[in-house]
This record gives sequence, structure tokens and C-alpha cells, in this order.
Amino acid sequence: MVSNLLAIFQKELQSYFASPLAYIVASIFWLIAGSYMVGMLLGEQGLIQQVAFSDQSGLVSQPIDVAYIFLNSFFSVLGSLCLFILPILSMGLYTEERKRGTLELLATSPIYNWVVALGKLLGIVTFFIFIIAPFLLYEAIIFSAAEPPIPATVPLLAHGGLILFATAILAWGMFISSLTSNNIISAILTFALLLFLWIVDIIAQDIGGVIGENLQHLSLLESYNNLIQGVFELSDLVLLLSYIWLGVFLTAQSVEILRFTRK
Repeated sequence: MVSNLLAIFQKELQSYFASPLAYIVASIFWLIAGSYMVGMLLGEQGLIQQVAFSDQSGLVSQPIDVAYIFLNSFFSVLGSLCLFILPILSMGLYTEERKRGTLELLATSPIYNWVVALGKLLGIVTFFIFIIAPFLLYEAIIFSAAEPPIPATVPLLAHGGLILFATAILAWGMFISSLTSNNIISAILTFALLLFLWIVDIIAQDIGGVIGENLQHLSLLESYNNLIQGVFELSDLVLLLSYIWLGVFLTAQSVEILRFTRK
């Protein structure tokens, strides 16, 4: 089972490194995120300029934690980018199998469906980690100049939250891609689902009370925001892992239904 998982993971990962679309998506991600990072720090309205102006004018009575503000703002942007970029990455996870006619082979193979789904998910998550890896170097340079130094656990927790958040999105995108043979439809449906979850989070904040609190407990965005702010709660971790597990489970069941229809 482990060897099958690793084989599927390796095949899926290699397919992304050989895909022009994957590099286009990565380039767009780097361009937008990198431009925002530079503008937020060095732009005319950037954090450094704002702090320098406040210090010169004597408007600030207490020190400003620029590193922490940058971390929260930057990872908020990365989270928003994930909502738009990741449905494009996940749209071909199973739709391509349907187009090539290999999904039927997977459905009737002796390999467990959840092993196939998990291997595919690990492959695309690894590619996503490759996409965000360059920002680790830039953040290390930025945080090394912070005074007082920012605790290492804060950026590590933020990155862990980003990876879990992205994995949850990709898991659900994988499930939706198993339902259709059209890449565009898969991407649109995944984005629509994410938009629905985003709207639910906004509604929960407006409603308030017990119902609003319960809805917020189911919000991916709420859990992600807690983690990038350096707040670790077991409930946030459990929620993100539950979304990931449910995405893998539903994908496996979707392929299992195909197995029965082919008998």
C-alpha cells in the first residue's frame, strides 16, 4: 500500500513539473504575491515609509511591530490568492483521468481508492509547497532585521496554516474534479464552493449570537486567520484536517461509485 501511494505521488508530482499550465499558475502566484510584498514594505504607502513618517512626526507613542503586521497582511493576501489559484491547479486531478479513459482502470484496480486520492493530493500539495518556498527566504531576510526579533514559532505556524488551508482547498477541488470530465467546469465549481464558504463566514460575522458562532466554527477562513495571527487552537487544526479528510473520503467514494457502475 505504501509503495502504491509513493508511486502515485511521484507520478502526480512529475506531471506538475512537466505541465506548462502549472508553471503559468506558479508564475502568476509569484508575480502577484511578490509585487504585494515589495509594495507593502517599500512602496510610497508601505509599512516602512509609514513608520518612518510617524517616527519623524512624533505621532507614535508606542513601538509598531512591523514584522507582525507584515506577516498578517502578507498571509491574508496569500490566502486570498489560494482561493483563486488553487481551483485551477486541482481541476485536472481526475478530469484528465476521465478524458484519457484511465479513471475506469483506477476504479477497477486492486489499489484502494483512498490511496489513489491521497497520493494525488500529496503530489499537488508538494507542488504548492514548491510555489511558496521562495518566500521563505525573503521572509527570513525581513524577520532577521526585526527588533525585537519575532519568535520563530509565529511564521512557522503561519506557514503551517497556509499549507493546511491550501490542502483543504485542493482536497475539495480533487473531489469536484472526480465528478466531471471538463476542466473548466471543475475549476468553476471549486471556486463557487470556496466563494460559498467565504460568504458563509461573512454571514456568520453579521449574524452573531449562537448561530453565528457555530457557523464560524465551521469556517476555513476563521481557522486560517487564527493560525496566521500566531493563535494555535486544537479546534482549528481539527477543523482543517477534517476538511482534508472529508475531501479525500468523498473523492474515494466518487470513484467507488464508478467501480460499481462498471460491473
